[in-house]
Amino acid sequence: MARDVSDSTPISSKAEMVGWIAEGEKPASAFRIGTEHEKFPFYRDDLSPVPYEGRAGGNAGGIRHLLEGMAQRLDWEPIVDDGHIIGLAGPDGGGAISLEPGGQFELSGAPVETLHETASELAGHLSDVKAVAEPHGIGFLSLGHSPLWTRAQTPAMPKSRYRIMADYMPKVGSRGLDMMFRTCTVQVNLDFATEADMVRKLRVSLALQPVATALFAASPFTEGALNGFQSMRSEIWRDTDRARSGMLAFAFDEGMSYEAYVDWALDVPMYFVKRGSVYHDVAGASFRDLMAGTLPQLPGERATMSDWANHLGTLFPEVRLKRFLEMRGADAGPPEMLNALPAFWVGLLYDQAALDAAWDLVKGWSAEQRQALRDAVPKQGLDATVAGRTVRDIARDALELSRAGLARRALKNAAGQDETVYLTPLHAIVAEGRTLAQVLESRCRGEWGGKVAPVFLAMML
Repeated sequence: MARDVSDSTPISSKAEMVGWIAEGEKPASAFRIGTEHEKFPFYRDDLSPVPYEGRAGGNAGGIRHLLEGMAQRLDWEPIVDDGHIIGLAGPDGGGAISLEPGGQFELSGAPVETLHETASELAGHLSDVKAVAEPHGIGFLSLGHSPLWTRAQTPAMPKSRYRIMADYMPKVGSRGLDMMFRTCTVQVNLDFATEADMVRKLRVSLALQPVATALFAASPFTEGALNGFQSMRSEIWRDTDRARSGMLAFAFDEGMSYEAYVDWALDVPMYFVKRGSVYHDVAGASFRDLMAGTLPQLPGERATMSDWANHLGTLFPEVRLKRFLEMRGADAGPPEMLNALPAFWVGLLYDQAALDAAWDLVKGWSAEQRQALRDAVPKQGLDATVAGRTVRDIARDALELSRAGLARRALKNAAGQDETVYLTPLHAIVAEGRTLAQVLESRCRGEWGGKVAPVFLAMML
């Protein structure tokens, strides 16, 4: 998760909250790509998870040592919570490293202009983090769901906001703690030019998010066994917290706007209010009460722009709107898939012809069809159907639109390759009709002799 925002400007009206989102508008020439990915650290000798302080009684370091090592290597500013280093901030807003609740190590990439820069950033990050982790015997696994560890075996990170979330999650869904502690994703953050541009991009990306979930499905294991799903991570989100997640059916209503999203967000209960360095637990409370100064837990305290930005960051729909749009449907995977995710969406959303054609592809689907597709994909993957077509066929069409969009961008690297090169693994998945999850399942049943542990070596970054 991104670093919390600091802006003490008081909020006096809903229009100011709408305006905060609208300030994200920028001309197409200023559009940027921000890619985020998470990975599971593990000790290479016994495949056990990495606690914050390292192994008790041993000399192997933990998550804290990785952050301290990266801070020294990169000269990035430590982010501290109650005396604990829990992340790093790059210079001039140029990216960040943060921790997810179970120790998942996250890179929030800098906003860059091209997919070539994204690929270079990822390669540099993986080189740095592996160099820091190697002396501690730590490796990194990139899958959508933790394949071996129970929730009880998974360590908890010392982040105040996560303690609040962990207490609240079981009250609103059966899988929230699994989401927090045992999943990893890759996502891309993309810009919009106007309110109308935001709405078109939001609708297209919401409708196609299950297609991305199928293409990137890579979480077929749970607690040392096959779990029957291609994307267990996506299945977990179906019962995490329905008030703050899902397919945002209202986004397809006539008159969809920034204000409509604000109205939805205001109805989602809060997790916390941050004052100074203290996170006040207000889980379940209304943001409207904070605006009015009538929040029971903090009487008289009124909402600020920090509170609004932080609240928006605790909403988890399949596509999230802040001052940009976040694509949230994909499992983490190997480096080529981490690069393919931003490529898929940039090709579709940053080229007007591709965006319009993508809307033509999905505009006939009803809210019920979109939801049924979302519900089917975690298990069925490319074989799921909508409006009489398989996801595999739709993915083939969407990939062609994305390829054409990237080709029209005509941005080449030093080797003379344009950005379409990053779609190669997705073309292979569609051509073969098998997701990475299905490949791993086949290996488990075959050469791995029913064992799951070999996936650590197969999928280690």
